[in-house]
Amino acid sequence: MDIMTTKRCQWAGDNSLMVEYHDKEWGVPVHDDRTLFEFLTLEGAQAGLSWQTILNKREGYRQAFADFDPAKVAQFTAEDEERLRQNPAIVRNRLKIASTVNNARTFLEVQQQFGSFDSYLWRFVDGKSIQNNWEVWRDIPAQTKESEALSKDLKKHGFRFVGPTICYAFMQAVGMVNDHTVDCFCFQNLSDGS
Repeated sequence: MDIMTTKRCQWAGDNSLMVEYHDKEWGVPVHDDRTLFEFLTLEGAQAGLSWQTILNKREGYRQAFADFDPAKVAQFTAEDEERLRQNPAIVRNRLKIASTVNNARTFLEVQQQFGSFDSYLWRFVDGKSIQNNWEVWRDIPAQTKESEALSKDLKKHGFRFVGPTICYAFMQAVGMVNDHTVDCFCFQNLSDGS
C-alpha cells in the first residue's frame, strides 16, 4: 500500500510507525486481555505526550513490563518501580510507572470478577463497536458519555490514569469505537466487519 497516495486519517501523518499503527491496529476490535492491558498501559503513559512518542517506546514498554503480562506486572515491587524510573526506553514518570503496577493488580481483580477483562470492558458499548461517521478529524470528540462511564467505573475499581479522555483514546485504539474518518480506507473495512 502506498503510504503517500492512500487516503487515511489525518493524524497518521507520514511517519512509518504511525502509519503502520493506523493501518493495522487503531480501531480494530481487540478481545485479548493481554493486548487490552497493553493499550490501557500505553494510553495512560501517553497522557500529556504525543502518541508517536509512546509508539517509539512501545518495545521498551514490552521489555520493561513483562510483555504486558498483568500477572507478572502485578508482582512488581517498589524496587522494580525504582529501577524502571531509570529506564530511558519508557516514560520515566513515577506516577505513571506506579499506576501501571497498580492497574495490573486491579486488572487481575476485574478478570476474576467478570471472567475476563474483555467481558467487563465491552459491556460499555453493548458488545459491539460504535460506528461513527466523522467527515473531518477535528469533529471527533475527546470524550463521550461512554468514555465517561468507563472512566468512572474503572476508577471505582481502583484503576489510575483512566480519565474520560484517556478512556476514549483507549476505546478508539481497541476498536470499541470506529473513529476513522469516512474518507479513510480503514473506515469502510471496519464498518463492514462490525
